[in-house]
Amino acid sequence: TNVSVTSIWLSGNSIGDEGLKALAEALKTNASVTSIDLHFNSIGDEGVKALAEALMTNTSVTSIPLWNNSIDDEGVKAFCVPGIQVAAHGASAYS
Repeated sequence: TNVSVTSIWLSGNSIGDEGLKALAEALKTNASVTSIDLHFNSIGDEGVKALAEALMTNTSVTSIPLWNNSIDDEGVKAFCVPGIQVAAHGASAYS
């Protein structure tokens, strides 16, 4: 049987911006993941912008907890564009 991963739990792994950029690249071609837990990961605006770009084409991800990262206004703004349908918990961003 073919089993698809639907949730990714990366909390507390300190993946940082570079790790999130790599994950964002993979998400551009993934349609099964719906939730990615990214809290406590030393993520900043640069990583979140890459994630937001990936979510412009990936509509399966609907929940991303982002608590306790280093995301400022610029990172939150990256999620606040038409086309992104995700609840970015901890960044208070919905579109």
